[in-house]
Amino acid sequence: MGRGRRRPHAGARPPLSRPQPVESAEDGDWVVRPVTGAASTRAYRCPGCDQEIRPGTPHVVAWPVYARDSDLDPWDTESSVDQRRHWHTACWRARDRRH
Repeated sequence: MGRGRRRPHAGARPPLSRPQPVESAEDGDWVVRPVTGAASTRAYRCPGCDQEIRPGTPHVVAWPVYARDSDLDPWDTESSVDQRRHWHTACWRARDRRH
């Protein structure tokens, strides 16, 4: 007899979400996620150098922890995800040295 899918028991807890890695810098607090080359399937434009991040290139995705310059409650973290950008890893690390 084949194995079926196990159903969670009534009242079972939903899976816990992973805490987001946060980096603090002079320009604020940022959620930063590394993206492996294997997980990168489309092209993006890096805001640091304005060059294309080609598919298959490892890079980082970053967005502010809190929404800025808005009428929203400063603790509304959901809206800050709309500001996420894909960066070359080197450009992300050098962003504080740009003028």
